[in-house]
Amino acid sequence: MKSDRFACFILGAGLGTRLRPLTDQLPKPLVPLGLKPLLTYAMDHLIAEAAADSFIVNTHHLPEAYAAAFPSSDYRERAIAFRHEPVLLETGGGIRNIADLWPEDRTLLVYNGDILADLPLAPALAAHRASGRIATLVLRSGGGPQHVAFEAGAGCIRDIRDRFNLGLPHQHVFTGIYLLEREILEHIPEGKISIIPVLIDLLRAGREIGGVCVDDGSWRDLGSRKEYLAAHFEIAGERPPRFPHYGAVDPNWRHWISSRAEVAADAEILGVCAIGPGAKVEAGAILEDTILWPGAVAAAGAKLRNCIVRSGSVARGDLKGKDL
Repeated sequence: MKSDRFACFILGAGLGTRLRPLTDQLPKPLVPLGLKPLLTYAMDHLIAEAAADSFIVNTHHLPEAYAAAFPSSDYRERAIAFRHEPVLLETGGGIRNIADLWPEDRTLLVYNGDILADLPLAPALAAHRASGRIATLVLRSGGGPQHVAFEAGAGCIRDIRDRFNLGLPHQHVFTGIYLLEREILEHIPEGKISIIPVLIDLLRAGREIGGVCVDDGSWRDLGSRKEYLAAHFEIAGERPPRFPHYGAVDPNWRHWISSRAEVAADAEILGVCAIGPGAKVEAGAILEDTILWPGAVAAAGAKLRNCIVRSGSVARGDLKGKDL
């Protein structure tokens, strides 16, 4: 009998090349957003929207960082099963590689680990269950690369990246959130492969791939430094914060300053800043639109504008737009 619960798989194995040098120290899903790892926002979203009771996360780059971030392999009392990929397998290969962790009676809900979203997922979950299709993609009509030709009336994907030369408009963005049935494993070859060519082959074979357009809520791909900082600004720009709508957010929020950070009495914190646990802002330092990761230091008298200071780094002098 089919379970009404989902197996929730968060893709955490990417290299995060567009976010370097930040991802030289941490995998992209563990980069702090405010005072907690980006990955935990995905988990909060899945708990809120899909009643997630456990998680599967694949790893490749800096896998030891996941063990440090989740020493008990759980989050909010929900177990996390980590699956390491010594050789990066991409999305399709990663799905095949967690087949033994995917309960046979559950639909797999896949979620890219480098996005920040609070989309209402109930329409997609219900549409997928009702359709009996092998896959359903969550789409948006803007806000990213429009690579998908989608027929809303039928709820079907007609083309992806114009592979079929049908002359159809490609007006939808693939959010990186999608649902799969176990039959998909029969169509994913061994080794390194994206899920996209697998879906294209299924379309070519006449199979229906579902789609649901969700334009409510917000969605961001945090693949670049610009997007990473913009996410902080978006959350900070709302009084009280409304994005993302899940998780605990202080309604009187002004800056993210950890209770375990040290901030000198005469330091100035301006604009949108985040100061992680164990971070230090020394005497006379001025921070504006700046992120201090856990254990980072703004030295005495430093003036930091639009900077990101990684764990263990010390920022000195007058700096603007620097990643240390």
